[in-house]
Order: sequence, then C-alpha cells, then structure tokens
Amino acid sequence: MASHSLEVYGKGTAVWIKNDKEGWISAQLVSKEISDNNVKLAFLTDDGKEIVITTTLTKLSQTNNAELPPLRNPPMLESSDDLTNLSYLNEPAVLHTIRTRYLQRNIYTYSGIVLIATNPFSSVSLYSQDIIQAYSGKRRGELEPHVFAIAEDAYRAMLRENKNQTIVVSGESGAGKTASAKFVMRYFASVDDKEKPHDVVKKSNTASGMSEVEEQIMATNPIMESFGNAKTTRNDNSSRFGKYFEIQFDKHQNIIGAKIRTYLLERSRLVYQPETERNYHIFYQLCAGAPPSEKKNLEIGDFNQFHYLNQGGSGTIPGVDDAAEFEITQKALSTIGITIQIQWQIFRLCAALLHIGNIQITASRNVAMVSETDQALVTATKLLGIKTAEFKKWLVKKQIVTRTEKIVTDLNAQQANVVRDSVAKYIYANLFDWLVNITNESLSNEEVKKRVSSFIGVLDIYGFEHFKKNSFEQFCINYANEKLQQQFNQHVFKLEQEEYVREKINWTFIDFSDNQSCIDLIEGKIGILSLLDEESRLPSGTDGSWCNKLYQHFDTPTHKKYFQKPRFSNAAFTISHYAHDVSYEVENFLEKNRDTVPDEHLALLKNTDFEFLDDVLTKGSTVAPPATKPDAKRSSLIAKKPTLGSIFKASLISLMETINSTGVSYIRCIKPNEVKVAWKFEPQMVLAQLRACGVLETIRISCAGYPSRWTFDEFVQRYYMLVRSEHWSPDTKKLCSTILNASIKLPDKFQVGITKIFFRAGMLAYLEKLRLDRLNECVTLMQKNMLRHMHQKRYQTLKASTIKVQSLYRRRVAMIELKRRREEKAAITIQKYWRGYIQRKRYLRAKKASQKLQIAVRGVIARKKFENLLRNVSATRIQSKTLKHIIYIQSCLRRRLARAELKKMKIEARSASHYKEVSYKLENKVIELTQNLEQKSQENKALEVRTVSLESQVKAWMERYEKLETDASSFKSSTKQSTIGIDEFKSLQSEKETLEFRYRTSLDNIKKLNTEIERLTSEISKKDDEVARLRATTAKYKGAEDPATVLALKQEISALREQLAKVKSGRGTSPPPPPHRQENGFLTAASSSSLKPPSQKRRPRRHSSAESWGPNEVTKRKPKTSVDLVMAEAKKPGLRPVSVSYTQMNVPKIRSPGGRLHLPGVENDPEEEIMKLLEDEETLDDEIINGLIKSLKIPLPSLQNPPSQKEILFPARLISLLAKQMWKFGFIKESERLFANVMKTIQEHVMDYEGDEAILPGAYWLSNVHELLSFANAAERDMLRGVNPASNSGGKMFEWHDYERLVSIVKHDLESLEYNIYHTWMKELKKRLHKMVIPAVIESQSLPGFVTNETNRFITKFITGPTTPAFSMDDLLNFLNKVWKAMKSYYVEMSVIQQVVTELLKLVGVTSFNDLLMRRNFCSWKRAMQIQYNITRIEEWCKSHEMPEGTLQLEHLMQATKLLQLKKATLGDIEIIYDVCWMLTPTQIQKLISHYFVADYENPISPEILKAVASKVVANDKTDILMLDATPLEDSGPFEVPSPREVAPPDNYLPAW
Repeated sequence: MASHSLEVYGKGTAVWIKNDKEGWISAQLVSKEISDNNVKLAFLTDDGKEIVITTTLTKLSQTNNAELPPLRNPPMLESSDDLTNLSYLNEPAVLHTIRTRYLQRNIYTYSGIVLIATNPFSSVSLYSQDIIQAYSGKRRGELEPHVFAIAEDAYRAMLRENKNQTIVVSGESGAGKTASAKFVMRYFASVDDKEKPHDVVKKSNTASGMSEVEEQIMATNPIMESFGNAKTTRNDNSSRFGKYFEIQFDKHQNIIGAKIRTYLLERSRLVYQPETERNYHIFYQLCAGAPPSEKKNLEIGDFNQFHYLNQGGSGTIPGVDDAAEFEITQKALSTIGITIQIQWQIFRLCAALLHIGNIQITASRNVAMVSETDQALVTATKLLGIKTAEFKKWLVKKQIVTRTEKIVTDLNAQQANVVRDSVAKYIYANLFDWLVNITNESLSNEEVKKRVSSFIGVLDIYGFEHFKKNSFEQFCINYANEKLQQQFNQHVFKLEQEEYVREKINWTFIDFSDNQSCIDLIEGKIGILSLLDEESRLPSGTDGSWCNKLYQHFDTPTHKKYFQKPRFSNAAFTISHYAHDVSYEVENFLEKNRDTVPDEHLALLKNTDFEFLDDVLTKGSTVAPPATKPDAKRSSLIAKKPTLGSIFKASLISLMETINSTGVSYIRCIKPNEVKVAWKFEPQMVLAQLRACGVLETIRISCAGYPSRWTFDEFVQRYYMLVRSEHWSPDTKKLCSTILNASIKLPDKFQVGITKIFFRAGMLAYLEKLRLDRLNECVTLMQKNMLRHMHQKRYQTLKASTIKVQSLYRRRVAMIELKRRREEKAAITIQKYWRGYIQRKRYLRAKKASQKLQIAVRGVIARKKFENLLRNVSATRIQSKTLKHIIYIQSCLRRRLARAELKKMKIEARSASHYKEVSYKLENKVIELTQNLEQKSQENKALEVRTVSLESQVKAWMERYEKLETDASSFKSSTKQSTIGIDEFKSLQSEKETLEFRYRTSLDNIKKLNTEIERLTSEISKKDDEVARLRATTAKYKGAEDPATVLALKQEISALREQLAKVKSGRGTSPPPPPHRQENGFLTAASSSSLKPPSQKRRPRRHSSAESWGPNEVTKRKPKTSVDLVMAEAKKPGLRPVSVSYTQMNVPKIRSPGGRLHLPGVENDPEEEIMKLLEDEETLDDEIINGLIKSLKIPLPSLQNPPSQKEILFPARLISLLAKQMWKFGFIKESERLFANVMKTIQEHVMDYEGDEAILPGAYWLSNVHELLSFANAAERDMLRGVNPASNSGGKMFEWHDYERLVSIVKHDLESLEYNIYHTWMKELKKRLHKMVIPAVIESQSLPGFVTNETNRFITKFITGPTTPAFSMDDLLNFLNKVWKAMKSYYVEMSVIQQVVTELLKLVGVTSFNDLLMRRNFCSWKRAMQIQYNITRIEEWCKSHEMPEGTLQLEHLMQATKLLQLKKATLGDIEIIYDVCWMLTPTQIQKLISHYFVADYENPISPEILKAVASKVVANDKTDILMLDATPLEDSGPFEVPSPREVAPPDNYLPAW
C-alpha cells in the first residue's frame, strides 16, 4: 500500500511543504531513496531551500501516508473553478486554487455544493442585469461560478423537487455576507424565467422592470442596513444581527411576498463602540441628512455632540455620503408603505435615544445625581412624551418590592448609567423589532399567505468570531455557528451517502467529526445556557458565581475535550469549537443575558403621551421563549421574564427546523486580508476561515470515500488511449471497465456505479501519470518514425544531389564538345557565305549597269507620254471650272427662291396664330350666338305654343261661325217666315257684327304669327350656316394647333354641337356647366384624376335598363358601383384575371351632355351614387376591413422580378382615394371612423403573426402605412395652402376646423401606427433571430480543417456520433435575406432598411459576444477561427447588400476572436493584444484570457501573465464593463419615421391577385 503510494513520487514531482508565513510553499522532488523499510525523500523549494523527509514504509502504512507531503496539481488544473475537479484534493491545493483564481480577479470558486466567495474589497462588473439574465435557466457548472448560479440552482430545485429552499450565507465579519445576500435577493427580484410559460410571465409595473412586491423586497436591504449595520474594525458595513429572509412564491413561481426573521441584535453597540468603530448607520444618517427645520425640532446637530456616537472617534466612512444614504433610507421606507409622518416619528425616537445618551449622571457621596435643568434630560423626555421628573427619579433610584412593603434605594453613578443605557437599548430593540414586523406586514399579509406555494430563504448570519476579548455576543454567535456547522456536516454526509446509494456501489460508513457534544455542552439540560439563566434569575447572582458553577459542573472527563479552565484566570472559560478554541471573559455575561429594564421605567414608557412609542413597545416585542412549566416556589416577576439567552436559543432551534425542512445551498464568504485592501491575499488568514467555514471538513469527508467521480463518457474521452484501439466500442461502460482493469490493479481504489466511476483519493493522479506515460510513448513512437522519415529523406536527398552533380559534369563535357563542333561548322559557314558574297557582288554590278540603260530609254518614252497627258488634263480642268460656275449660279437662284418661300411660310405661320386668335373670338361668338339662339328658340317655342292655342281658338270660332251661319240661314228663312219680332232681330244682328269683327281680328293675328315663325326659321338657318362656317375655319387651321389645343377645341366643339342639337330639337332645358377650375394642390389633382367633378345642380335620377348589362347579367344582382360593373366585365367567361385601372380599361362609356364619362348601368349623376355608397357604412367597412386588409393575399417578394409599386401599395392608395371622396362630399366624421377602424385592423392583423410568418406582413403593411402617412402629409400641406377638398361639390357642409382636426389626428395616429408596426415587427424578428444567433455564430463549425469540440475528441464521434447545432450560418443568412428581400420588394425606405439591419446585426454581435464571454470551453483558437469565419460570411453579406457599416456591430466579437488567436506567451504578446483589441475593456480581455481553453499540445498560460492581465483592471472604472449592454428583445431600438413619399394622385388600380 505504501509502496504503491510512493510510486507517484517520482523525480520532478511537485509537492507542498508547510510554511509558517505562506501556509504552504511549492517544492520539487530531487531524489528518492528506498532501502528495505527506510524511505528518504529530498525536496527543493522554489526559493532554493532543500528539505529532507525520512520515514519508514511501516509508519506510512500505519498513518495512511500522512507523513508524505501533499502532491501539487498540474498547472492547467490549478485555476479550476471547482475544487472537486482537482486531481489532488488537499488543503494546500484548495488554498492555492483559491489564491490563483483570486489573483486572476475570479472571486468565486465551487467546492462541491459550496460556493466560496472571496471578498475583493473593490467593485467588480459581475452583477449587471445582463449577467443576471445570462445565468437564468443555466445549470450549475455551465457558466463560471457565481452567486447567481447558486440562486438559480435553488430556484430550479424548488420547481423540480417542489420543496422549499434555503441559501445559507456565512462568513466572518467583513467577508461580504451582506453583499452576497443582497445579490441573491436581487437575482430573484429581477431575473426573467426563460422557461416560464408566456401566460404566467411576471408583469413588471415599475421603471426598474420589477413588480411592486419585488421593489419592496429590495427596499428592505437599505432599511435593515441602516438600523442593523454598523462600521467595525473589520467591516465598514457589518451586520450586527442575523437575518433569515424568506422570499415567497405563488403556484406560478411569481414573487408575491417576503418575510424577515432576525436573530440577536447587538444591543450593546447602541451605548458603546470600540475605537474606530461606529454606532448604527441610521444615527449618522439622521444627523447628516435631516433638513434644518427637522434638526431644530429634534434638537440634533453634528454627531460629535452625542455621547452614543462619538466614542469610537470615527464618525464617517470613506466613500460613503451619510446624507445621500439617508435619502435612500427614506425612499426605502416609503416603498414598503411607511408614510413620511411615521418616518419622522421613527427619527424622533432615534433622536430621543441620542439625547438619553447625553444625560449627565454625576456622583455625590456614592449616590447618583441628575440635574433637573439638564437639557438632554428635558429634550429626551419631551421627545419620548414622558414625565421628566419621573424619568429623572427612577434613573437614580430603584425600588425593591417585598411581600409587605416597597423599599426605594439610591443607585450609584455606575448603576444609574447602566439603567440609562438599558432604557435606551430596550427602546431601540423594540423599534428594530417594530420595523421588522411592519415590513413583514407590508410584504406578507393574510391574503399573500393564502397564495404562498413555496419559498426560498436567504440566511445572512454572523460567522465564527474569535477576538482578544470575547463576551456574551461572541458566545451566542459561535453557538449559532456550531449548530449551522453540524447541519452542514450532516447535509454533506447525507449527500455523499445518497449518491453512493443512487449509484449502487459498495460503501462503508464514513466517519466525520460530529460536534454534538459541544452543542450539548452549550444548550443541554444542564448546559452553559441553562446555568446562565438560573444564575440570572437569582437576585444575588454574579458573573463570578456563575463561572464557578461552570467549573464545578464541567470539570469531568466527559466534558474535558470541549471545556477547559484557563491556566491564569478564574473569570473566564474556554470552549473547543469546531473551528478554534475560544476563551470567553465572564464579565457582564449575566447583565447582558438579563437585558432587563426596571419595572418603573417600563410603566413610565407605557404611559407615554407619544402614541408611536406606545405602538412600538406593543408591537415590537421580541420572540417569546417556549412555554415552561410554572414553578410555584418561584412566582416573582423576574422569574417570568425571558432571558436573552433563552430567546436566542428558541429562535435558533426554530431556524434549524426551518433549514432542515428545506433544500440547502451554501455560500461561504472569505475575507482575504485584515486591512481590507483590494486584491490582497493573506494565506494564513484564509486557511483559518476555510477551516472555520467547513470547506476543509467537506473535503475531508469527500476524501474519506470516493472524492473523484467521472461519468463514463468523460472517463472515456480522457483515458481512451490507455487501451488499444481494438477495444474501442460504442459501449462506454464496457470500455471503461476495460480501461480500469488494464490500468488499476487494486480493485478497492475504484468502483463502477450506474452512471459514474468513483475513485479513491489520488487515483486520478495515478491515471494522469499513466495517461502522460502513454502519451509520451506515443510521442516517442511518432518521434522515432519521424526521425526515420527525416533520415530516409536526407539520404534520398543526398543521393539525388550526387546524381545531379554527375549529370552536371557530363553536361559540362558535352557542352565543350558541342562548342568545338559549332566553331568548326561556323568556319565552314563563313567561308561559304564569303564566296557567295563575292559572286553576288559581281552579279549585282552587271545588273545595275543594265538597269541604268533601261531607265534612260524608258525615261524618253515616258516624257513623251507625259506631254500628251498634260495637254488633255489642262483641257479637262478648263471645262470643269466653267461647269462649277454654272452650278453655283443655279444654286444661288434656288436659294433666292427658297428664301422667298420661307418668308411666305413665316407670314403664313404668323397668320395662323392670328387665325387662332380669331378662332377663339369666333368660338366665343359661337357660344354667345348659341346662347342667343337658345333664347330665341325658347321664344319661338313660346310663340308656337301661342300660335297653336290661337289656331285652336280660331278653329273653335270657325266652327261657331259655321254654326252661326247655319243658324243665320235658318234664321233668314225663319225671318222670311216672320217667326220673331223686330227687337229680337236687331239684337241678333248686332251679335253677328261682333262675331265677324272677332273673326277678322283672329285672322290678322294668325298672319302675324306665321310671319314670326318664318323669321325665326330663317334666323335658325343663318345660325346653322354660321356654325358650318366656323367649323370650316377651325378645320382650315387645324394643322397650326398643337395636339393638346386641338384636342381641347374638338371637345368644346363637340359639346357645342350637342348643345346646338339639343336646342334645335327643343330638349335643352338648362345651360351647360362652367368648366371646372383646376388647382395646383394635391386635393384637386386627386379629385380630377379619380372621379369627375360634379355639376352645379343635381339632375333627377334616371335608371338604365337591364339590357345595358348584357344578356348574361340580366338575372344577376344590380351592381352598386362602377367598380362592380368593371369587375363583372373582367370576370366574363374566357377572360383571365388581370390587373385593372378604371381610368385605362377599355370599358364601354357614354358621354354626358356636360362632357363627363359614365359607365354603363350607372346613374347619370355619379356623385349621387358615390354618396349613396359612402352613407352605407356597414358595407364600406366590410369591403375595406375584411376584403382589403384581412383577406388580402400578400404577393411573395422577388428581387429578380419585383412587383410594381402600385401592386404593393394599392391598399393604401385605395384607402387614400376613399378618404378623398369622403372629404370631398363632407363625410368628415365618417372618414375619422374609417381611419380608426383601418388603423386598428392593420395593427391587430400585423400582431397576429409570429416567427417567420411575421416577416412578410410586417414589411408589407409597414410600407403601406407609410404610404398612408405620406397621403396625410400631402393633405396637410394642401390644407395649409387653403385648398378645400369639397370645393364645387354638392356634398354635405362641414366646419373647416373639423377638417383641420381630422387631418392632424390622422397624421399623428398614422405616425404612431407606423411606429407600433415597426416595433411589433422588430420584436418578432429579434425573437426569431435570437434563437439562431448562438447556435449559428458561436456553435456552428462550417470551416473545414479546424472543427473542434472542447470536451469531446474524435473518440466521442466514434462513440456517440457527430452533433450539430440547432441552426447554422446558412439559416441565419437565409433569415437576413428573407427580411432584406421583403423590405426591398415592398418598397420600404432605405433609412428604415438600414435601421432594421443595423438593429438585427447589433443583436447578433452583442448576444454572440456576451455568450462567448460566459463560455468557459469555447475560448480556444480553433473555435475563434470558426467564429471569425462565420463573422466573415456576415460581412460579405453586408457588402453584397450595400451595407458595409453593418459590420461595425460585430467589431467586439471580431476582436475577441483575434485575441483568442494571438500568442499569449510573454508580456510583449499581452501588449500586442491590448493594441489589437482596442475596443475591448480590460475586464473583457482578462475574462477571455482567463477562460482560454488550453489544448493538450499547448503550453498553459503562466500565472505571471494572468496576474499581469488582471492588474490592468482598474477598480471603480465605470467604463470598464464586462458584458455589452444587450437591448431587450421587447425593445426594438430607436425608430426614425422616414420622410414622406412623393404621392401621385390616387388611382383605381387593382392587381390581378
């Protein structure tokens, strides 16, 4: 056994040697000698000192190798974040790991279930909201050790096990317990549970994002600190009481309340403070922060004037503003529901306590005296509302009640001071308890208690204390720590045993140090506390008599181990606690335990006039001790009062019951140095705290069993190389057994469980040695083969070089022979060419002479021919010059004629413009004549009517005349017969003459009428001739007009012709409407382009017949509008759906007399039909809301064949057109209702989509809403110019200010709608993108050749196969492409596109960077190359989409990847890193370097480098942040509404789809 242990100690093995100053120092084994049973080991320390250890194998076996120095861990493990991962788990390894991490600015370290928190004494950027969210939902161990990880683990355990939880925060004063507890509570109050269903997510109703209850919970911290914390020599904010803070949750895991339980407030601090210490913070805050008026009322000033505040001599704390802290305290009190009035009553009570401390008690002949004019006495009693005389009396006197009488005696000055201080302590203790009760009532009322489903308690309690002088307070504190340590040991032991049982391994009972005997010594039936209570109840009891009783009762062998009597003192006793032996001075033990106030003072305080004091004394009573059996013999008042020791014991028992009924997590706070200097580490002091807080005991318990535990996968991944590859198989458990059987010969050194392998202490080091040896063998084999390959290659190179030299020599000889042969050949060639040259020269000489002769003969012949040619050319030239003059004369004549013609044409052109003016005059004259003609026609018609009436009258008269003739003839015949008398005859004769006169008059009138008819007929014919002449004139000058003028004239002539035709036919009854005046504004342009202007008078309706619809439409319903008619035409059989625009379609039209165009089947007056449609609100809403918005089929985006702008924006333009018509006809209120419904529907419609489905609707309606906003802006501009949208219309009347108000409201609401759509859309985009960022950018590995897995090697792929992240970079880029394509295809403004892309890339950059900072195993150079490649792909995407500035959002991530790839071997490399990574803060650089994952083939970063990097982090630098500010997913960033578009007049376009 011993020899096996010595095998680990090889030459060069690093060990730890004890040292008085440093605790432990490092050394290396230089020699090892084993002879028979003797062992000699020689070590060399780092400072060069040699240490020799001699022992025997027998002794090593008996002591279980206790004499061997502890082994040191490999450098790569010395900064491990969990002490249980160390190969050698021992005291120096624990100390060195904590020290290494602390000097690297890592203050948190795990030790199994315990979190060790080392106080940095400096601000660190580890507690921001982003870090809180980073730990939400993460399992413990995924991220760096942190107090938030413990809180998250407790929260998950509460949900998973449905069991209440407790987080125990312990440590000595100044270790940071209070801060750690505050961070735990802050985590619960501000974290968002990512796994919580959406319907039960907490609703924040405050600016901080927390609920009201959570705000109140956080407000309790400054209250409790002000009234319960004070400055001590060890800590500037030391908690002088224990606190169990219970955070209550409902069934939905929302915080609904809280409850505080306090333990053992240090009351004596109120009346006495040691040197350099302070009283409770609230008194100094009151003196510094109270307003002058309140200071005057309370008669307070500087703290130095009060005895209770100036004893320590240090009234201020560096870096703390008491006035500002007073404001924070007041705000916190208001938050929990305490009114300002009650707050000042609290402060009044505090001021009264200060004045009580200033009461001067003097001694006169051993009798205490107090002056009646003592200002402090008067002020104190006035503030307390009690009688001054009574209070003064019982300060210096006491009353003893016997069975028969009451005896009043005087007190001496010392006793009077004790009474005065006891009254002050009693009032303050009750005030503190009252605050706790009021806080509990505010945070957890009866309604809240009914809803409580579970809770998490945070215990912030004092750590083990050991001073030069220890009194009653230290005794109670250490007693509480004994109880907590026992619970801690039992919990750790229980977890160990539970895991052994769960894994079904063979185990024996692990012995651990149980301190139950020490606890029984303190709290037993006849223990220290019971004897103290007994002595306290005796009137004559003293500290000395109590001490003697302790000596008598515990001077036995049973208690000798835990209780000792000091050798040089009879007024002290020593208890052997689990952490240290502590000697307690018995002075004032009884007085502090009694903690009584004279009955006279109690009665005086109860009768106070100050109602608040009475309420405090009533509600603020401390916890009553458990009920005891009444003792008939002891029925006095003092026997019934609970002592402070019994109260504390009862509360401690209750606390332990609560803790034992919950799941427990532990945070052990360590104070690294005594002087509170930042980042200073004192090893001996830390070692003492590690022993005191139970961390080393936890390690001892673990080492007694199987401290090292590895899962099968982890073990295989680490030690697969210890067996041959033929044994590798996917069955990891079988492979583990193969490795273990081949590596470890002793079967009791390990056990295989269900999911893990358990190793004894030191076995991992042994396996690491085997692994290192195996790797060395592999490396040696590789080196051997590499050397063989190198030498073989060297031989082949030498052989090749020799052959090459030989070939070069042979080449040299061959080249010399070649040169000789070339020279010989050259000589022959020269000779050949020389001979040829001589012969050629002779030949050329003869040839040249022959050629000269030929030239002379040919010259004579040529000159003769030239003379003939010259003669001919001269003649030709003369002829050509004459022809040129002739042509010139002809051209001049033609030019003259052309100029004349041009002048004539110009005159004609000028006359054409004259004729145009004449034409305008003639047209005006035609209009005038037309009006006159119409007037004459009306007169003619009237005359014709009159003529007809006259003719009928004449006809009647003729008939009457004929009748009269007949009667006359008959009368004549009768006269011949003489049937009547002479008188009757005369009357008839006169009547006849009258009738004849009338007849002649009628004939004259008829002739006049016929003449007038002929005149009018001739005049009409003249008018016709004049019209024909004007038409001919117009046709004559038709060519001189521009096309626009000609078209206008044609239309006017056509209108005049129709009017003339109507006049001739007699059907014209009203003059034509005047031309519609066109305005330059947007409103009139929109009106003229959409629907024609209305007439001045409304005509009666005339319905068309059914035949105008065509034979197929007779049986169908009658269309309401022209829209229905056009759609009916478009849906005829054989026609496919096409995009239509009513102003361009080839639809049958009818021209009205006024020049308007009407569709078939529509009434003559379209304004009537439009108003009818606008009045039908239900149908209009249905068509717009359901047909145009809800049922709209959004076209798919395409960049190759993008849809036109009018296809995308037609909903907005149709809505704008409808609004224009409503404004035109005075439907102002109706249009406001329409816009409200439209905007509400669009917003609800967009919000209905989630995830990928929200991309297209969001972009589409964002563009359309901006189009509507642009329409509203254009309408506002026209409104400011005074353009009336209802000009020349026959609509309803409306007030102008109503229209102005409508336009303003619509514009504002559309801006808000565009803002809401953008933010809703961006929220969905960011939610979707957030799920992709980490898997795509950080986890995906698309760069071949550099694929890595930080925990799994190729053996993992062999066993489990490759794993891929949920999303890849292709998915992320496809998402960006989809968003980009939607925005571009739907004509979203470029400024909005830039905002969207920038915000999305910012999310990518910040989320990826923050995640990389928190990932421990991703900070490797291979992973950095993969991330850099992914960033490069995003940069290429930005450049290809003309957004290079988007890459700025990824700069932090890019520099982080550069940092991971740069060398980190020297300080010079670190300086280069700081130069290259200039955007990263020192904290971020330090975090990345400390997280750097060192591969097996890399050298670990030296501690000196890590210390140098950590030293660059400056404390309290607000710019030195750790994590980038992450914008919440609900926050889409700032949005700037783009400039309005240039809006064309709305048209009636409808796309095919």
